[in-house]
This record gives sequence, structure tokens and C-alpha cells, in this order.
Amino acid sequence: MDGNGRWAQSQGQPRIFGHRKGVESVRNVIDVCGSYNIPYLTLYAFSSENWNRPKEEIKLLIDLLVTTLEAEAAELHENGIKLNVVGDLLPFGSRIYKAIDKIKILTKDNNKLILTIAINYGGRWDLVRACKIIAQHAVDSDDFAIEELSEKSFARYLSTSDIPDPDLFIRTGGEIRLSNFLLWEAAYSELYFTEILWPDFDHESFKEALLSYQNRRRRFGKV
Repeated sequence: MDGNGRWAQSQGQPRIFGHRKGVESVRNVIDVCGSYNIPYLTLYAFSSENWNRPKEEIKLLIDLLVTTLEAEAAELHENGIKLNVVGDLLPFGSRIYKAIDKIKILTKDNNKLILTIAINYGGRWDLVRACKIIAQHAVDSDDFAIEELSEKSFARYLSTSDIPDPDLFIRTGGEIRLSNFLLWEAAYSELYFTEILWPDFDHESFKEALLSYQNRRRRFGKV
């Protein structure tokens, strides 16, 4: 979800204006997922690198995240959407914990769409976290066999272990890089980069990305 700040600046508005407008694009993408029976959607809401932004913008981003979660909870539930959150929430206050827990409890039995929001998440952070857990298990358990560790078993230690690897990785805003998002999980994802800024990423924009994916042949190393 890249390009909110630049979009706002192009409109002569403060950066938070773009983030608020970006919430509409989230709704658009969720709508398309429902129309096409897409069962999983993962959104990068706040990266571990976003702490490098001005403190005032960080505060406004966190406030927007909490108020949006609180405002959208009932509609998410009504539409059969289950909320999942990955990332390190420890640096945030209790308000965001309460907002997330409330919605997770409310939507826990829904299965039409699994909506995963990455908050204070980084792919490298998650890999290091998984390695620490494995190392601790090796120390604590007498029957831990490190030679039995495989890609499949390693993936169980990631914070994304409850969702499948993404088929399609979309980045808006014109940058052509992963920016530390789903580094392990996106190993075989189809990548789609667009110049469209996130607030302008509407239903048709998402459908174009899906069409691009549909026209590709995924070989997974085969001929």
C-alpha cells in the first residue's frame, strides 16, 4: 500500500490525508476479493522501517489504524471476513491491542476472506524471530533433531504460518522492490508493480493486476 504520502502532496494536502484516502482503496480491494472469491488477502499497513518517519506522522498513522479497525469491525464480520494480524505489536499501546483482540474474537469463525494485516512487520524480523524460537526449542528439548528441520517445518515458525504463501504480490507507487515484505513467503509469488499510487488503486486497478496474473504461466522450476 505505497504512495499515500506522495498522493496527498500532489493534492496539496498533508500526508495523513493520503493515508485516510488509502482506507478507501482497502475497501475496494476487499470488495474485489469478495467478487472473485479470493480467500486470502494480506496488506502491509505498517512496516518495521516506518518508525523512521516523523513522530507526528507515526502517531497519526497509529490513530488512523485503530479508528479504522474499530469503525470497520461490524462490517468485516457481516461480510464473513476473519481478521488476522502479524507483526510485533509490543511497541504499541494497549488501545491497539484491545481493538485487534476485539475484532479477532468477533470474526474468529468467519471464512469467506482471511484478511491479514501486517503491523510493525518485516520479513527479516520474522526470519530472525523464527530462528530464535527454533534455537530455544533446540536448547530446551532433548529430542529436538536439527537435521530434521526442513523448509516446510521451518515455515511453521513464521508468524504467517496460518496462511498460504501468496500467489500474487502487488506493489503500488512505482517502486520495484519487496521492501522487506514476506521475504520467505514470496519466493515463488508472481510480482506485479504499478505506478498507480495506493489512494488511486481502485476496483479496475486490482482487476488489471488479477488479469496480469491470470495470463502468466507458473512453472515452479519446471519447463
